[in-house]
Amino acid sequence: MQDILDAILAGDTSNEDFANIDLPDSYKAITVHKEDVDMFEGLASRDKDPRKSLHLDDVPIPELAPGEALVAVMASSINYNTVWTSIFEPMPTFGFLERYGRLSPITKRHDLPYHVVGSDLSGVILRTGLGVNRWQAGQEVVAHCLSVELESPDGHNDTMMDPEQRIWGFETNFGGLAHLAIVKANQLMPKPKHLTWEEAASPGLVNSTAYRQLVSRNGADMKQGDTVLIWGASGGLGSYATQFALNGGATPICVVSSPEKAEIVRSMGAEHIIDRSAEGYKFWKDEHNQDPKEWRRFGAKIRELTGGDDPDIVFEHPGRETFGASVFVARKGGTIVTCASTSGYMHQYDNRYLWMNLKRIISSHFANYRESWEANKLIDKGLIHPTLSRVYKLEDTGQAALDVHHNLHQGKVGVLCLSPVEGLGVRDEEKRAKHIEGINRFRGV
Repeated sequence: MQDILDAILAGDTSNEDFANIDLPDSYKAITVHKEDVDMFEGLASRDKDPRKSLHLDDVPIPELAPGEALVAVMASSINYNTVWTSIFEPMPTFGFLERYGRLSPITKRHDLPYHVVGSDLSGVILRTGLGVNRWQAGQEVVAHCLSVELESPDGHNDTMMDPEQRIWGFETNFGGLAHLAIVKANQLMPKPKHLTWEEAASPGLVNSTAYRQLVSRNGADMKQGDTVLIWGASGGLGSYATQFALNGGATPICVVSSPEKAEIVRSMGAEHIIDRSAEGYKFWKDEHNQDPKEWRRFGAKIRELTGGDDPDIVFEHPGRETFGASVFVARKGGTIVTCASTSGYMHQYDNRYLWMNLKRIISSHFANYRESWEANKLIDKGLIHPTLSRVYKLEDTGQAALDVHHNLHQGKVGVLCLSPVEGLGVRDEEKRAKHIEGINRFRGV
């Protein structure tokens, strides 16, 4: 691995050199173990500690299949799916790996007693499998997390509809929180040259997810002039949704949970901000009953900020805690677009406000290849910026996941994999200088 790292740090990434570089027999990776799936039995979700379940192991390099690439991972990041994997909720991911393993002898490689996690990466291609023509060893890349087989006609209009669609590093093995990773070649995209390894690794999953959910015709199909309510506007998903709204001529209503988070979205250019902690909203009276009076109070606050407008679009991802309020406050004919459900999957809402006001609920899940490419292109153009706030070493991934689990982070939390220090990987300093304020907006917050 040191030879690989030395070549990358030296900038010596010609195809011939990397195609012939020796590979080690094993590599370091963050894993969960199948034997640990019951370790948190009886504990509430919040009390489950990723530091106990995420391991730094040496694992063997799997055989490279046709259509795949082996990537030296310089950096990765934490997404909520890694938190779910680490606490074995809503179910252990080994069921995903077992089902994938039954598909073919090639996919059988994924069905192991350990799961290498992580759904983001930036790095350098080391090897490509048979049938890979566009990508070569030595190229600097990032990867989106959509893994599809595309043997069914269902996925050819929208790859997210493929019956064998999976999220790499969550529903497949050999993820990005490691020194090496295996991806399908059609997950690869060019690394933005003005970003460091850790900055380039951080947008992938959340940027693409927010793009489909808010901008794409497969999601809310946002247009100029729309009023968009964004929950968790300074978080991983919300920070990108806020940027898309501002860049797309919409008006974001940014919901945050502290004055510090309010200041972050204000620095991004948002003017309408609701600090839900300061306002004291309690949408649930108790475990089983919501409080419509709080929905109305919340809606009144939105109209106060907008001059009387209700949201055309509600960007929903907290789920159970907020969904009833989201359905209520959307304008007549408005759209609630939902993914993730980090506060709970069992949503409850009053259907009268949906049905009689002709509102729509749209589900959204990650993004197809085209949407991911477009979202990455906006990063490359400097129109959307990474929201990286803090970076951990690979051995501290458990603590990074715990921070995300307890919502102690802003934006995205990065992880250095092969990269020995922060700040490496920039190839276009002039372009970086133009966008440095936006790039650093979340750092140290």
